[in-house]
Amino acid sequence: MASQRKEPSAIIKLYLILYNSVQFLGWFYIFVQFVMHVFLEGKPATTLWDRVGQATYFFQLLAIAEFFHALFRLVPSNPIFTLLQVFGRCMVVVAGLEGTPGGKVSPGLPIAIFCWSLMEIIRYSYYVLHLALPKVPRFLTWLRYTIFIPLYPFGFIGELLCFYWAQPYFRETDMWSISMPNRFNFSFSFYYFVWMMCIGYLPMFPYMYLHMFGQRRKVLAVGEKQKVK
Repeated sequence: MASQRKEPSAIIKLYLILYNSVQFLGWFYIFVQFVMHVFLEGKPATTLWDRVGQATYFFQLLAIAEFFHALFRLVPSNPIFTLLQVFGRCMVVVAGLEGTPGGKVSPGLPIAIFCWSLMEIIRYSYYVLHLALPKVPRFLTWLRYTIFIPLYPFGFIGELLCFYWAQPYFRETDMWSISMPNRFNFSFSFYYFVWMMCIGYLPMFPYMYLHMFGQRRKVLAVGEKQKVK
């Protein structure tokens, strides 16, 4: 959310408050379940997806709406940047985790769930307060634009590990692949598509990471100027 932007209409603002509140509650629930499963109950991480998978699947797919929020200028986010983020994580959740037995037991799963849920709790709570209050508490603003520094790269590593543990299943089952001959004279290997996507995301990661640093500088710089005044 930019600090200087056109105020949305009352209906759009109400919708965005409801959407972000639902996402906040959903990811807060996932985070609590993660903490209980791993730290309080001491259960193995290999059964974590059985506990949080359904909620993670639902709330991550719900995030597809954010691309359309950006596309139709309900929010000032970059549509392409939003699409890349949402598509990448949806692929991990739908294909790598829900779609394969290997992804569910990947050592990257608890890393990804922890980073995703904690970042989303902070991000969505910030959005709700940004829309509902005249001014967001400074600490939450700082946290919103700082917590990504450690969590974003660790979450990215978790995603890659989930895909790595899932890829043997893609290869062995030809999941979502199209073989010839067929009426369209077309073939598609989802296994190779996943590998190309993972390799393609590696050089994109620095760009996306630095973009977030740029957003951080702009927002926190505005806060410093207001504080001085």
